[in-house]
Amino acid sequence: MDTGNWSQVTEFIILDFPHLQGVQIYLFLLLLLIYLTTILGNLLIFLVVCLESRLHTPMYHFVSILSFSELGYTAATIPKMLANLLSEKKTISFSGCLLQIYFFHSLGATECYLLTAMAYDRYLAICRPLHYPTLMTPTLCAEIAIGCWLGGLAGLVVEISLISRLPFCGPNRIQHIFCDFPPLLGLACTDTSINVLVDFVINSCKILATFLLIFCSYVLIICTVFRVPSAAGKRKAFSTCASHLTVVLIFYGSILFMYVRLKKSYSLDYDRALAVVYSVLTPFLNPFIYSLSNKEIKEAMRRQLKRTGILA
Repeated sequence: MDTGNWSQVTEFIILDFPHLQGVQIYLFLLLLLIYLTTILGNLLIFLVVCLESRLHTPMYHFVSILSFSELGYTAATIPKMLANLLSEKKTISFSGCLLQIYFFHSLGATECYLLTAMAYDRYLAICRPLHYPTLMTPTLCAEIAIGCWLGGLAGLVVEISLISRLPFCGPNRIQHIFCDFPPLLGLACTDTSINVLVDFVINSCKILATFLLIFCSYVLIICTVFRVPSAAGKRKAFSTCASHLTVVLIFYGSILFMYVRLKKSYSLDYDRALAVVYSVLTPFLNPFIYSLSNKEIKEAMRRQLKRTGILA
């Protein structure tokens, strides 16, 4: 194709909730409340784990890092979504769009790796309890955490590089709640089958591989737990995994359908609904899942709040 007469699009218009124009202010207030709760909840868990010496264990080490990553993960999209709900001009620059995609997906990938590391930690704790202290050392925990972050931040280079070279010369309306690969590829003025294939392969390796590792870990955990003679022992083992497994099912349940596919999009409303789940609801629910179902975190929060005078 001859691209000599094409003018490159420099900004995009995000059509977030076109069917809900009359209630944008209510959506703004709801999303703002969810975002503030998400920030407060994840920040509280991160600080409690850091300040409470009883929680300085590998499991809570990964929980605190996951909560910290959620702060960046939500900051990549929700503030711009809030601004768009109040603005008539819902625009974002081309470079801003690429940056949003990069940080959202790199931190999302980091979360995948952290959830996998947490599954491995639970596997060692339940299936190899005698060797657990010597295997899951503080040094190994730190190395795993650094590897998760570096893997997430470096993993988007190829996809971002490919999409940044595409010509965008015509429509500039992104039919989504934020900048993302599928809707952006649909606006390119050239064949994007290579990009779609590369995204599919990378996402399949990244998402399916981590999900498979988590699945295998839980298969081994379940087999081990069923061999525990006492019912109390079974309940204790399952209780340490319940919150992590819940987060895994919610998070992976939405991103698998969104990103591991060869089609650019199924339907606009379908994609928007999935995006709300993994970009807004999952980070919002995580603090509640980890705090409400975990006695140690609830007790630690209570102790820290009493120390600060918030609770009598």
